[in-house]
Amino acid sequence: MLPPRVVIAIGAILRWHVASADADVSSPSASSIFGKPSASPTFIRDAASHVNLFIGTTNGGHTFPGATVPHGMVKVGMDTDSPGNHAGYDANPRFNATGFSQLHDDGTGGAVPLSLFKLWPFVSCGKGNTFEECQTSISGRKTLRKVLPDGSPDDAAEPGYFSSNLACLSLYTFPKGTITPRIVVDITNDGQQSSTDPLVDLDPKTGRVTGGAHFEASFGPGRYRAFTCVDFKGDGYDLGSPTEYGVWLGNFPVKQSETVTQLYTSFTDELGALFTFAPNRNGPTSILARVGVSFISPDQACSNAEQEIPDFDFESVRSASRAQWNELLGRVQVDTSDVDPEVVDLFYSSFYRTHLSPADYTGENPLWNSTEPYYDSFYCNWDTYRTLYSFMSLHDPATFARIVRGMINIQQHEGWLPECRGATAKHYIQGGSNGDPIVAEFFVKFHEHADQLNVTAEALYNALLADAELQPPNWDLQGRQANIWKSLGYVPSDVWERSGTNSKQVSRTLEYAFDDFTISQVAKILGKKDDANKYAKRSENFVNVWNAKTVFPGREDIIGFAQPRFANGTFNFTDPRHCSVHDPLQSTCFLNAQNKDGFYEGAPIVYSQYAPHDTAKLIELQGGKEKFISRLNFIFDEDYFDSTDEPSQQIPFMYHYANRPGLSTQRSRQVIAQFYNISVNGLPGNDDSGAMGSYVAFYLAGLYPLPATRQFLLSSPFFREISFKNPVLGTTTSIRSSGFRGNPKSGTGGRVFVESVKIDGKPWHSTCFIDWDAFTRGSLIELQLTDNINVSCGSRENALPPSLSTGGYD
Repeated sequence: MLPPRVVIAIGAILRWHVASADADVSSPSASSIFGKPSASPTFIRDAASHVNLFIGTTNGGHTFPGATVPHGMVKVGMDTDSPGNHAGYDANPRFNATGFSQLHDDGTGGAVPLSLFKLWPFVSCGKGNTFEECQTSISGRKTLRKVLPDGSPDDAAEPGYFSSNLACLSLYTFPKGTITPRIVVDITNDGQQSSTDPLVDLDPKTGRVTGGAHFEASFGPGRYRAFTCVDFKGDGYDLGSPTEYGVWLGNFPVKQSETVTQLYTSFTDELGALFTFAPNRNGPTSILARVGVSFISPDQACSNAEQEIPDFDFESVRSASRAQWNELLGRVQVDTSDVDPEVVDLFYSSFYRTHLSPADYTGENPLWNSTEPYYDSFYCNWDTYRTLYSFMSLHDPATFARIVRGMINIQQHEGWLPECRGATAKHYIQGGSNGDPIVAEFFVKFHEHADQLNVTAEALYNALLADAELQPPNWDLQGRQANIWKSLGYVPSDVWERSGTNSKQVSRTLEYAFDDFTISQVAKILGKKDDANKYAKRSENFVNVWNAKTVFPGREDIIGFAQPRFANGTFNFTDPRHCSVHDPLQSTCFLNAQNKDGFYEGAPIVYSQYAPHDTAKLIELQGGKEKFISRLNFIFDEDYFDSTDEPSQQIPFMYHYANRPGLSTQRSRQVIAQFYNISVNGLPGNDDSGAMGSYVAFYLAGLYPLPATRQFLLSSPFFREISFKNPVLGTTTSIRSSGFRGNPKSGTGGRVFVESVKIDGKPWHSTCFIDWDAFTRGSLIELQLTDNINVSCGSRENALPPSLSTGGYD
């Protein structure tokens, strides 16, 4: 007998908020998408149709292809038994499906997060098709998916919807002739199978199941509690009461049991409920499942479900979700003429993933009561601060403001801004206090609208000061190793304190320096001149770990690197190749308290390029522009550029600072061509909660951000025209390229280099960057393209992008 066919809409409690009160969910008109009308632009009426949810669902991308809404708490999707099932799903059909869970994260590393409260259908059980024969455990019920002729699984998805040839969360359609349609509710099997203290209760008359358990955090030492409430209804017929029911333990369903206390359980058993329902005698047997979830209690899970989905209307839920995605994605419009359709799909798919995390848990915070928003799944800020929030600034500052309010509220209750967080539990910090550039990014760009968006400037600044000045009880979970940073101006290799691990000393020094730069920019806006100078000076501390005598092995011309340093001022040595693909020791730079190399997820040759607020100083330290360009070329040509990790993200655009923007344009386009596509293995590594998505979206838009500044580095978009509608600013800003001839497949050459720039019809002094003012005004930015890679930033003194040591950001 064939397995049930599945379709998934958002059949569970969702947490989402419309980003602006006047948001229009209708298709955009030609006049609304481009700031100044061009000659019959080909724009996107249904942006959601260009989203491919399966990009990066194999090969370590860990992307989530299930059903959700923007920043939804609930993310409903298929789970598989793949070792890379961090978001539940794996597109490789050799892996079995094990259930449909209600909660997932997107693109994470660490241990498998969430994947809670799986549902699963049985068409029949065992030889006798009896209740007791049902293999209810996760290993007992797993099933291979149907495979299409091209070798891919028979799965389909769109924003807010998922379909497969197996069971479905929300709507289970059983094959014709099914006489005992059964559904399993799995309470205990999260992604790590870590549950303890389970609760399971079922109502034999209504079929309602409530339950929950404690679960292990994915990337930290804590645990959390989560709860669910599941109701069933016949689709097109009266389902009635279950004909059979019981709580199950492992592969042993116990008929007529109603709660966990009726079973002999131990510490980490698999538990849940099993029901048999009557089939539809007059048509297809389709059963709807409404699932509520909560981090507070089972009762709140039931209340959530009843309030959000009172009528089990599958199609209205699906259409409402798609409408919300279309309104959001439609704020950024592209002219598709002369553009490969795969590029359009790659752009909108990447854009889509920037709005999966962080997740809006407002009303679901078990830690304290507050009227402020509560966001979770910051996994982790070290990944996302570089590009995700700057991309959000361009089109969705209202959601950005809610996230910032939530971050400030966490600081007010826990002492420091959140850094890495999942399912209400603190996770391990990867870099510095990287919440600082996120809230600073918001304030630098939207301080004039902060009151309108309910962000209090004083509270925001106090949160930044807490990170900068107060040492926490455990800097691996929040804040910084602040005391020694303030006293020495770097994190030494030979100082052990009880309040955190002695590791990542060099990379933390570099991150702390940039964090302080972002604080200086907020202080300047607030008129706090002394603080602005203080933190700007501290931001130059990256030079304190620069050893001008360290030479790259075998290359005497590449000299000077960030290196570990002892408290007495002398330097230690870490091979610049350390943790790269060419490391002779094949070392790793992940979280390990034994690692004294000084770096996290980035080789010294990569992290030595990281002082984004003062690249001019890096150029000086590396021997001038020509040697700087030579070093960048060496990083790319010898495969030290790491597309899988965030420290490399800004490197393709660094040629701008040496007055060679053509090289930046070509390198960034080669990165897209080599590492990113719309296949299931179309990401080179973890999506990292949308970090990779925002990074790709910026590259395709011909921009690269520096958080907490009013500048964007400029290249050429992959589109003749791209426009950003900003509901809070009430503007639409367009970038239009004259001479556009498409995009070379290899990323090499072509008419893609920016020769000159006009903003609102007036010549702009640089081809290398534009100011935020162009977006606040809703400007038309016109680029003249050429095939000459040797273009410069311009002839004027201020043509180069700003750097702190050369008077930038004044």
